Amino acid sequence: MSTNFSSHLLTRHRARKWFRRISIYLILSVVALIVIIPLLWMFSTSFKLKSQLFTKEIYWIPKVITLENYTKILDNPATPIGRWFLNSLFVASVTTVLKLIIDSLAGYAYARMEFPGRKQIFGLLIATLFLPGVMFLVPNFITVAKLGMLNKFSGVIIPALASVFGVYFMRQFFESLPKELEEAAAMDGATRLQIFFQIAIPLAKPALATLAVMEFLASWNDFLWALLVLKDRAVQTLQPGLRTLQGAYTSEYGLMMAGAVIVALPVLVLYIFLQRYIVQSVARTGLKG
Repeated sequence: MSTNFSSHLLTRHRARKWFRRISIYLILSVVALIVIIPLLWMFSTSFKLKSQLFTKEIYWIPKVITLENYTKILDNPATPIGRWFLNSLFVASVTTVLKLIIDSLAGYAYARMEFPGRKQIFGLLIATLFLPGVMFLVPNFITVAKLGMLNKFSGVIIPALASVFGVYFMRQFFESLPKELEEAAAMDGATRLQIFFQIAIPLAKPALATLAVMEFLASWNDFLWALLVLKDRAVQTLQPGLRTLQGAYTSEYGLMMAGAVIVALPVLVLYIFLQRYIVQSVARTGLKG
């Protein structure tokens, strides 16, 4: 009798476990579908003729698949998208690398080093996260203009290096690492820099990969600041450059969708290569306070 009762309880427990798992997968599938549908529609629209864009029927697969939108946007001298793409790739890559260096060094200092005013300074930095970024546009623009960095990549890269979130993110990750490894290395005669580069940084690869994707995406999608600083077409990046596809009275939606696909591809490729580290970071860090 007790064996049958235990078996019945075990069966109910397994059924609940499977029901909970299936429910989670269904919810995640719905959320993923909501996110993916606009991307699929963007991709589909980029291959449609202008006559197919506004119809009563919805066609996920175009009746006539054409590369006309891509050839127009790539071959048009007025929209040097190849140059804009390389400019965006350069700015986003350099900004991301420099941010990772600065944020990891600062985050480690706040997590492991003791110095006067450490908590107060860090609290002040966190407080700036609550300020809207628009507040810094005018003072940053005046500073960049006086330093002669208008229409230069440095005018976009240098102001972006002040990343408080990146410092906070890396500080939280370093605090989650066990101190015993660093203490053992210090007892063996390792310096602070040796401990940082040989122990902390290798353990922080998941966090660095996650931060790299976030910072690259932020720099790649930057529109307003790049629009203010980079006026010449030769140095413009993709975001302000593609704005020229939208006129005052008409919009070339097919061309805009083709441009959006070109903009989205590098970020998707970057995520595919770094997703393993991102999952490890999310599973391990937890951002404890």
